[in-house]
Amino acid sequence: MQINPQKPWLKNYLEGVPHEIHLGAYSSIVELLEESFAKYPTRIAMESMGHTTNYRQLDILSQDFAAYLQTLGLDAGARIAIMFPNIPQYLIAMLGTLRAGFTVVNVNPLYTARELEHQLRDSGASVLLILENFAHIYQGIVDQALVKKVIVSSLGEVMGPKGVIINLIARHVKKLVPQWRFPFIKFNQALKIGAGHGFTRPSLGLDAIAFLQYTGGTTGVSKGAVLLHRNILANIIQIESWLEPALRNREQQLVFLCPLPMTHIFALTACALLGMRKGAKLILIANPRDITGFIKLLMKHPEVNIFPGVNTLFHALIHRPEFKAVKLPNLLVTIGGGMAVQKKTADLWKKLTGVPIAQGYGLSETSPVVCVNTPFVEDFTGSIGMPVPSTDVLILDDDGVEVPFGTPGEICIQGPQVMAGYWNRPEETEQFITREGYFKSGDIGIMSADGFVQIIDRKKDMIVVAGFKVFPNEIEELISLMPGVRECAVIGFPHRKLGEIVKAYIVKDQADLTAAQVIQYCKEQMTSYKRPRKVVFIDEMPKSNVGKILRRHLREL
Repeated sequence: MQINPQKPWLKNYLEGVPHEIHLGAYSSIVELLEESFAKYPTRIAMESMGHTTNYRQLDILSQDFAAYLQTLGLDAGARIAIMFPNIPQYLIAMLGTLRAGFTVVNVNPLYTARELEHQLRDSGASVLLILENFAHIYQGIVDQALVKKVIVSSLGEVMGPKGVIINLIARHVKKLVPQWRFPFIKFNQALKIGAGHGFTRPSLGLDAIAFLQYTGGTTGVSKGAVLLHRNILANIIQIESWLEPALRNREQQLVFLCPLPMTHIFALTACALLGMRKGAKLILIANPRDITGFIKLLMKHPEVNIFPGVNTLFHALIHRPEFKAVKLPNLLVTIGGGMAVQKKTADLWKKLTGVPIAQGYGLSETSPVVCVNTPFVEDFTGSIGMPVPSTDVLILDDDGVEVPFGTPGEICIQGPQVMAGYWNRPEETEQFITREGYFKSGDIGIMSADGFVQIIDRKKDMIVVAGFKVFPNEIEELISLMPGVRECAVIGFPHRKLGEIVKAYIVKDQADLTAAQVIQYCKEQMTSYKRPRKVVFIDEMPKSNVGKILRRHLREL
C-alpha cells in the first residue's frame, strides 16, 4: 500500500482553509481550553434547563473537581468514568478530569448493567460519576467493587434554587429516579472538598491519554479507542479551520445546540470542545428523545447558529406539525453525522429551515471528523464531502490495493486525529492500523476524481445474496422514499439456497400500508437480488443514544 501523493480534494478547499494544520504552542487540550477561560470570562458557556454558567464559573468549578480527584491518591493516568447526559455536571467533570491529568472514560447513560460492567472492567476505571436517575443500573453490579469511588449527582445539583425545583419534579412528579442504595459522595460535596484542598497543576503532554472512547460494539464487545491529547487537539483545530470561511469576521458570540450526548465522540469534539474553543454558548439538551420538549426549546432559541444532529433526529423533528412554527433565522450550519443522512430528510429540512444539511463522516477511532462538506454547500449532495486538513483518505480493495476513482472499496484514513490504538488490545490495533498509519474503517465508499467521498455502507452490514453484494443504505434510501414509510432498516437473513436474502423492517407512516405494496414498489425500483423477500412492520426502530438505527438489534429479533 502506498501513501496517496495526489490528494485531489485540496484544489476544492474554500479560500482560507489550510491544507495542513499545526497544533501551535498547545501542549494539551487543557491549555487550549484555559485560553478560552481567560479570553471569555463573562460570556455564557452553557445553558441547561434555563440555568446559565459563564466561562469564569466553569473554570472555577472544573478546577475544584480536578482538585477533588487529586485528593483521592489515584495513580498517574487513572481512568475516570462519566455516565452523565448533557447536563452542566458532564462538562465540569470532563474538564476537571483532564485538568487533573487523568483520562476520561465516556459512558453511555443508557447502558445496561452488563454494558456498564464491561466498560468499567475493561477500562480499569478508578472512579464512576453517575446521575441518580441511572444509579440503579450500577446497583446491579455494585457487589463486584469495580471502582474505588462513586460520585452521584442529581439533575439540578449545580443549578442553585432552580435546581431544587428540577430535582423535586424529577424525583416526585415524573418519578425518574428508581430506588438504589450504595456508598457514594455527592457531586457538590466533591466540588466543596476540592475547593478547600486547592489545585496542583500537573505536567501534561500531547502524548498523554485524554479519552478512552468506547466504540458501539457493533461486532463483538465494545473496544476503547485510545485518544491522546494530540488527537483531539488536532481534530478541534481541523474542524475550526474548515468552518472558518463561514465564521470569518464574526464578532458576536456563537451559539451551539447540543442535542447529541456529549459522551459520544461527535458531540464531544464538534459541540463541546469546539464550542468552548470558540467561546460559544452551548445549549445543552438532556433528553432529545422528548421531541415535544425539544421543539418548545427551539422556539425559545432563534439565536442558534450551529446545529449538529443525526438523520433520525432531523427526521423526527420535520415530521412534527409543530416544527413548522420553529424559526431559526441565525442558523449558519446544520451538520449531519453519526449515520447516513437520507435525501428525503435533507430536502425537507432545507425546505423548512432554509439551511441544507452538510453531511460529514468520522469514527470514534478518528476523534471523530475525517470528511465533511463545506459550510457553504447549497444542497444535500449525498456525499460526506472532502477530507479535512492534514488528512489522507485512500479507498482500498480487500488486498490493500488502491482502487480507481468511482470504484467501491474500504475507506482508510491517515492523519493526526487517528487514535493511538485500542486499549489493551494490541492484536486488534495491529489488525486495524496499517504499518503506514492508516486506520481501516470498515466502511465501504467511493471517491470521485475531485476527491469527494461517498459512503456506500458498513463492510460488516453488507448482505451477500447468491454472491451479489447488497448495501443496506441503498435499499433503505429507496424504501424510505415510498409514501407511507416513516423509517426503514434492512438486514441480511439466512437462506438455504442463496446464502442470505434481504429482510426489511419498516415503521409505518400510513396504517394501511401492506407488505405486498412494499414488495411491489421494490420490484419497480431495484434488481431482483436487492429486493426484500421479507417485510416486517414494527412500532419503533431500535436506536443508540445518538439516534443510530441498530441493525444488530434487528438481527436479534
